[in-house]
Amino acid sequence: MAISTGTIVVIVIAAIAVIYVVKGFKIVPQSETRVVERLGRYDRTLQSGINYLFPIIDRAREVYQRDEVRYADGTKLAVLRTTSRIDLREQVYDFDKQSVITKDNVTTTINALLYFQIVDPVKSVYEIDNLPNAIEKLTQTTLRNVIGELELDETLTSRDTINSKLRAVLDEATNKWGVKVNRVELQDITPPESVRRTMELQMQAERERRAKVLEAEGQKEAMILKSEGEKASQINQAEAEKQTQILKAQGEADAKILQAAAEAEAITRVSEAIAKSKTDPATYMLLTKYVETLKEIGASGQAKTVFLPFEASNLVGALGSLTELIDKSKKK
Repeated sequence: MAISTGTIVVIVIAAIAVIYVVKGFKIVPQSETRVVERLGRYDRTLQSGINYLFPIIDRAREVYQRDEVRYADGTKLAVLRTTSRIDLREQVYDFDKQSVITKDNVTTTINALLYFQIVDPVKSVYEIDNLPNAIEKLTQTTLRNVIGELELDETLTSRDTINSKLRAVLDEATNKWGVKVNRVELQDITPPESVRRTMELQMQAERERRAKVLEAEGQKEAMILKSEGEKASQINQAEAEKQTQILKAQGEADAKILQAAAEAEAITRVSEAIAKSKTDPATYMLLTKYVETLKEIGASGQAKTVFLPFEASNLVGALGSLTELIDKSKKK
């Protein structure tokens, strides 16, 4: 059965229509978008999911995208390519090292990391021609300006300050491009070799100075502690001697009090005995001294023979009687 020419034309038109319809379907991944132009003018921004573009009259606007190519030796190369995809995720650009001059005229090599995010795809397409290149050049010039206001020592010790200044300037400049700069990080700051050697010598001298200061402070603290210890020791020793003397004096006083009490008791008893024996007190005292003198004469090493008068026997007898009375009174 032969197919007529009209049927073939209809089939061809139908196939073209099917292809036309199918080709218009576009699937946009999550966190991506497309800027669609209709007959050369902005029409709409595609959302993630299935979208339909009318072929011939609708097309996605192509933009520049920055990609990094890494080689086997570890080197990398940034290349630009065109694409209709606009990535809405946070992106990071690792810029090559560049030479900047500090306020004190020291040439330093610095490379920075830039974290940014496209928040308005329409502005990123129509407000700037080459967004990756513009961000890179703006970052380089801003970095030179910020570092040029600082001396080398400030540059090495004020990374957070530099990062904050760079982020503020870049965020303000890229706002009209629909870009939000989240943060900027200085990855490496490399001063010249001669400056590094000088800095190492300075650091070594500073460490030695700090070591000497710490040693001197340690010796000072040791001397202070030693003197305080000696002071405390002397105070404790003086306090101990004081307590010893006080206790000794108290002991001597107590001993004298007891001795005085004993003597008073003895005198009282002797007086009572003398009163009972009706002996003259003067006679008793004389007899006592007499007996003590005899003891001393008898204890002398040169005395061989002692002669006593006859009257002495009477005195001794009287003294013996008196002594017996005193002993009886003590027993009572």
